[in-house]
Amino acid sequence: MDTFHQLKYYQPTKKLASPKTIHVDLCIYGGSSAGVAAAIQAKRMGLDVIILAFGKHLGGLTTSGLGATDIGNKGAIGGIAHEFYQAVGQYYRSEEPDGTKWTFEPHVAEGIFNDWIEKEEIPVYYEQHLSKVKKTGEKITEIVMENGNIFSANMFIDATYEGDLLAKAGVSYHVGRESNVTYRETLNGVHFGSPHHNFKAWIDPYVVEGDPDSGLVPGVTLDEPGYQGKGDSCIQAYNFRVCLTDVAENKMPFPKPPNYDPTMYTLLSRYIDAGVWDAMNLHIKMPNGKTDLNNFGGFSSDYIGRNYDWPEGDYETREKIFQEHVTYNLGMLYFLSQDKRVPSAIREEVNQWGLPRDEFVETGGWPHELYIREARRMVAEVVMTEHYCRGYKYAEDSIGLAAYTMDSHNCRRIIIDGRCINEGNVEIPPTNPYSISYRAITPKREECTNLVVPVCVSSSHIAFGSIRMEPVFMVLGQSAATAAAIAIEKESGVQDISYSRLREQLIKDGQVLGLVL
Repeated sequence: MDTFHQLKYYQPTKKLASPKTIHVDLCIYGGSSAGVAAAIQAKRMGLDVIILAFGKHLGGLTTSGLGATDIGNKGAIGGIAHEFYQAVGQYYRSEEPDGTKWTFEPHVAEGIFNDWIEKEEIPVYYEQHLSKVKKTGEKITEIVMENGNIFSANMFIDATYEGDLLAKAGVSYHVGRESNVTYRETLNGVHFGSPHHNFKAWIDPYVVEGDPDSGLVPGVTLDEPGYQGKGDSCIQAYNFRVCLTDVAENKMPFPKPPNYDPTMYTLLSRYIDAGVWDAMNLHIKMPNGKTDLNNFGGFSSDYIGRNYDWPEGDYETREKIFQEHVTYNLGMLYFLSQDKRVPSAIREEVNQWGLPRDEFVETGGWPHELYIREARRMVAEVVMTEHYCRGYKYAEDSIGLAAYTMDSHNCRRIIIDGRCINEGNVEIPPTNPYSISYRAITPKREECTNLVVPVCVSSSHIAFGSIRMEPVFMVLGQSAATAAAIAIEKESGVQDISYSRLREQLIKDGQVLGLVL
């Protein structure tokens, strides 16, 4: 556990004795995969560009354990995103016709991104924590970091998973689930009825089974169920995408996490006793004996209901939530591998796996980023909704395609008729790949004219569940940088550039803006 003290979302940075004041054409706040793609595109278009990364690494979830890419339709992924998966394919000597590979080890992904950034000579400033945004009218003039660094630019991109820059710039956003009424959708808000990732047996929520007066076991709330389609402030659960290995010489046993409490897994123990063992079923193979472990079933790695304060929380609040998720996720693996309440056959199965010695070396084999599935979502002139996902509406100003299932993980674990019920899971495929509107990544004109937002896209909760995939973020990052470059060239706001000019450049650079089906 010695290395786990280094596993942090946030550590305050001291004021620099001589803070930097830097001006560039384009300033990208956020080191996500979208931020990397945006920086590469900007440099190719001749811009002076920098990346300000919140943490110590580039690539977001693409380099932090999500090595089994959620795709939807490979034909919908073009441009720099496609180049990335070709680079992965080249590393592993892919035999696919287009040379791509869509499963990969975290260190391979990070190596590719770092090589790209080094080759393009793009400056990256790490551990840059946004403190203030200064504006003149509708234009951001400079952003100030916690350590005193000041960055000014003609254009800015918010490539964070949380939308921190857009929020401090006064851009409208939403957190939580809209009601179905808001955009006349059918899958938004409170959602019951999905059999996936719910309990397949009757699981009692009380400390003393059958006795409500004994209190609730950890992980259950007394929330009223509400009604189908009701809006609320809940967001889908977070977890870590954990990279595991069964290669003996590379495998480390699961350590006991800080503040470990086995009662956190009472529901899991009861679920196993009821005859269901599926908590590690979504365990997708990757090269060299590694896997990408994700949430599956009624009780797994999703820490349901414990992330509500993340989107608008300050950095200290997020650090607390981050550490709670580390303890919960690692604790589940420790519990399954060590606790005598777990049947020996399951313990033996879990102990076949461990954390890899050659991944996330500085943090003991544990991923450095929490999976922020949803946080703030910008509210712009166009809001992507279920209607676009289902093909009922079409974005004529396409800047890329999404194709994944309208996918929300559970948002609550509540009690109905004396049993545990997970609520909020949705998994409905879109009709076909669909276009994402340029106006969904640009703020309202009256709010900000020199900011583009490729991650916290203007979309409803349920549409964002489809859009929020790493390849799509890369696609949108490239398109955002292209728009920024054109706006700089034309000396205009991002809302005023010619879409035909943007479309021409995107197609030239390999983006897929529509599919013939």
